[in-house]
Amino acid sequence: MVSAGVKGLRGWLVFASLCAAVACGLPVLADTPPQVRVADGILQGMSGDGVAAYKGIPYAQPPVGDLRWKAPLPAKPWQGVRDAKNFGNACLQPPPVPTSVYYGGMAPMGEDCLSLNVWVPAKAKGLPVMVWIHGGALVGGSSSEPLYDGTRIAQQGVILVSINYRLGLLGYLAHPALSAESPDKLSGNYGLMDQILALRWVRDNIAAFGGDPAKVTIAGESAGALSAIALVASPQANGLFRGAISQSGYMPAYRALKEDVLGLPSAEAAGAALGKLAGVTDAASLRAADLVTLFKAGMATGWAPEPVIDGVVLKRQLADTFAAGEQAKVAILAGFNEGEIRSLPFLMPKGVSDTKAAYEADIRRRFGTQADAYLAVYPGDDPKEDAAASIRDGLYGWAAQYMARQQAAAGLPAYLYYFRHSTPAQVERKLAAFHASELPYMFGQVGPNAALGPNWPRPPLNDAEARLSAAMMGYWLSFVRDGVPVAKGEASWPRYVAGEAGYLDIADLPTAQRGLQAGAFTLADTLVDSRRRQGRAWRLDIGFSAF
Repeated sequence: MVSAGVKGLRGWLVFASLCAAVACGLPVLADTPPQVRVADGILQGMSGDGVAAYKGIPYAQPPVGDLRWKAPLPAKPWQGVRDAKNFGNACLQPPPVPTSVYYGGMAPMGEDCLSLNVWVPAKAKGLPVMVWIHGGALVGGSSSEPLYDGTRIAQQGVILVSINYRLGLLGYLAHPALSAESPDKLSGNYGLMDQILALRWVRDNIAAFGGDPAKVTIAGESAGALSAIALVASPQANGLFRGAISQSGYMPAYRALKEDVLGLPSAEAAGAALGKLAGVTDAASLRAADLVTLFKAGMATGWAPEPVIDGVVLKRQLADTFAAGEQAKVAILAGFNEGEIRSLPFLMPKGVSDTKAAYEADIRRRFGTQADAYLAVYPGDDPKEDAAASIRDGLYGWAAQYMARQQAAAGLPAYLYYFRHSTPAQVERKLAAFHASELPYMFGQVGPNAALGPNWPRPPLNDAEARLSAAMMGYWLSFVRDGVPVAKGEASWPRYVAGEAGYLDIADLPTAQRGLQAGAFTLADTLVDSRRRQGRAWRLDIGFSAF
């Protein structure tokens, strides 16, 4: 009898060999380093496993010195052959926490960080393109994280481009002095403008790699998914992509640049308060200031990086843009995970009651006349789990189904998923289906050589995990190719249609379902509408801590 471990490993070897063999029928690249000529010059990358990789390609001028806190400018041409074998700098961010489940290797940090990476199969011609936007709460992360390696995706005949964009203060600080010096009288949204410039670079250069600029799909997880939603909403990004994938995205209300709205001080006022505490008031002193001093001032004043409703890059609240039908008319694939909050304990409010009776009394105090509606969805049989579920649904779930609902209402293809798969290692650590746990499956990073961080609960090496990864890669990449998610031999993913609300339930195997948590989303709709009527923002607290 063959042991389960040997049998599982054999399955992995078969799966890996199939992935290599079916890479569009492409041969392994020669030992000669691959080269490609783009608009700014010649790049020399590296090759292996039938894929060429070009890393650290500048798509913008370094945003340093006088270019700090300015809209990005296109990269300057170079002479000769530029080495593209190594990732560019990760954008400046706080040091990663070594105990975090998300801890993992990435390139050294630097302010000169506006680069992108391209993975492409040999002899590519007219291939679809997926542009990956990393997560990290707009304050951390990098395209150089090993999990985002594009080799396995390129082996399936899709070019993967991953991008860096400015983070934190350098990416999203608005300030009256910065607006005053801007030709458009704007500030903030630098990170989002970086993403838009990167997409323009893809439009202008991807054909040189064998990609089709008319077949670009943007994709991201967490803050990367928020960015994808913002790009769908931004008129400046319109026409740069034909599809969008949002994995655990969110859509709260944001600050307007110059006016107080929904009870939120303007973005300029928030930036001015930060600057005042740091002892800087004009653009020159801002650029000369120590970044750590500015960061500490931001912490003290409650400043946080987020998109800015400036009337140009983002004309109105993201949810309002979709409601008005002003978003890009593109196909979307959106979803969220069952255990989102398990790895994000900072989103949980303090003082959740331990008993059902105390929990119910607490809900009645918090929600008043809406308490019955809340308790009908989250009755408190397990108070902490129900509180976490309500925050998950109000933050990530509401955004996913709202986006799907609005695109469907506009007659556009929309697909919704709910990821519930977990592994024994996740269950043991109380991290079942946690935030971002779907990423290894869609990137093909669940085999024996998976590039996961040291604290990531590793999937077991068995045929079931291999099948789920193959299925998710199939769905995701067919959506990039054709706008319809299909996985050979797996369930048909129903298109989201009003009145049916079809979705893909991804547990041990994908299954087609209808009516995902309708009561939860109705409640979230009610809470958001209530906030609007009261002139209040809906932020990261729709759910248990909403009132």
